[in-house]
Amino acid sequence: MKRKLKLGIIDYSLGNINSIKNVFLKNGVEDIIFSRQEDILSQCDALFLPGVGAFEPAINSLRKTGLIPFLEEEVFNKKKPIMAICLGMQLLFEHSTEGGGFEGLGWIPGNVTRFKEEHELRIPHMGWNEISIKKESFLFNHVPDDLNFYFVHSYHVNCPEDYILATCNYGEEFPCVIQRENIFGAQFHPEKSQLNGIRMIENFIRYCERS
Repeated sequence: MKRKLKLGIIDYSLGNINSIKNVFLKNGVEDIIFSRQEDILSQCDALFLPGVGAFEPAINSLRKTGLIPFLEEEVFNKKKPIMAICLGMQLLFEHSTEGGGFEGLGWIPGNVTRFKEEHELRIPHMGWNEISIKKESFLFNHVPDDLNFYFVHSYHVNCPEDYILATCNYGEEFPCVIQRENIFGAQFHPEKSQLNGIRMIENFIRYCERS
């Protein structure tokens, strides 16, 4: 089924764009824009913030686009839905200890820290892992009961329970799906999580269509 949603993927030179586009295409979204131009992104119904790599170059690259004031207007004042994944989700928070410490967007209270070495688990956390739902959310509608998703990360978010929809355990429990009103984040890669990821993206699309 073809969707009418117009999706804007934020171009700040970091993210697996083709895989992200494919998971939206599988859900019937054909109008997908990859841009760093305000006039183009402003025409989109929803926004998507990808992210791979390290926190410092990512936040610096995003700042260099000059998009942050525009994005804050779209997200906080116009209430445009936005989803951020993996490193993109980490950028939503106030601070990260990675690379000595850097300020994030500060859209959600909390910080980003490295997994503790004493767990004797391999870092980065890479591969399939099961998540635990903490709050009922439309994001989990029709997602199979196994709730396994694909992770690749060495740092994780710490934030108040108010914003946590689901957690994962890798030596320690950490938030892996978060929400603040129209702002959504997933620490895992839905575009690499096969049917579970497709269903979660479909649920986000349906939310955007209703908004």
